[in-house]
Amino acid sequence: MCGRTCLTLEPKELESCCKYNKSGQNKPKQPRYRNEFNCGKKYVPSFNVAPTDVTPVLVSALHFDESADSADRLLVPMMWGMVPRWHKGDYRKHGLTTNNCRLEGLAFSKLYGPPLASGQRCVTLCEGFYEWQTVKPLKPSERAAFYVHAPQAEKVKMEDKSTWQLETGGQLQLLRIAGLFDVWNDENGDKLYSYTVITFETEGQFASIHHRSPAILETDAQVADWLDFKRVPANRALNLLQPCQALKWYRVSNVVNNSRNKSDQCNKPLEQGKSGDGSGKSGVVPKSKMMQSWLIVKKRKHDDGEEKPPAVEGSVKQELKTEPVDKKPKPDPDVP
Repeated sequence: MCGRTCLTLEPKELESCCKYNKSGQNKPKQPRYRNEFNCGKKYVPSFNVAPTDVTPVLVSALHFDESADSADRLLVPMMWGMVPRWHKGDYRKHGLTTNNCRLEGLAFSKLYGPPLASGQRCVTLCEGFYEWQTVKPLKPSERAAFYVHAPQAEKVKMEDKSTWQLETGGQLQLLRIAGLFDVWNDENGDKLYSYTVITFETEGQFASIHHRSPAILETDAQVADWLDFKRVPANRALNLLQPCQALKWYRVSNVVNNSRNKSDQCNKPLEQGKSGDGSGKSGVVPKSKMMQSWLIVKKRKHDDGEEKPPAVEGSVKQELKTEPVDKKPKPDPDVP
């Protein structure tokens, strides 16, 4: 799953980090940053991006300009957590958890199928994402938090922006995650662009942290194919999504558990021998085998519905609403 990310770059820095090669051109191109009103929500760089925050995503320029080449790209700020296009009323009250969507059954989903069929594919950008270890029988507050990022050049440290050297042409390797976006209109005709991150079952070493992971696009060719919906049809694009083979991660403090903590302490490596919560105590695994089994079963039931990050102060619990069949589609079984 993917429930928190880190993106501290300004729009101009993102443009520089997202250069791409286009067929027939010698020089790399930069995607242009296109600002949107988004019902008044703005992109704010943050060490702890949470659902309902706005971040820039890559899309084909053809979505915003009918005369554009579908291979050209734009950076567009969108809200994390897709708002269904059929929702009426306050966009914050649709009652669905849509920050992640499962690859399994995606094409047949009443919620995600239409954006996929319309070619509304996007690439979510982040310096890294946070994941909580859920493969061990621990309480949510005791789960270890990790910061996951792409491999970098030898001298680049993810927790130290001074090593990125962006001002002198340094190239930070961002994580590029496949997603879908949709457009919702309020009663005044204002548009809200929002997106969801695609996830699937984890393979490889990362399975020791979590049994699901975001669909990371590792190569420039994969990014190009995912974005160019005119050249690459939906079924072929879905086949591009494969488990990532190159990821790095390290333990961080559980200060990131609270989505209101936006400081640079969120992605700092945890000192060896210290607990994540700052108490100096390490997490304790229950000694009772019966208790361990109960916790494991409970965890899997929770995880099977795209588990959220640990509960944080100020979080709001949403309930699914009953929707009239003749007005709106029913919530998908893959939407928790």
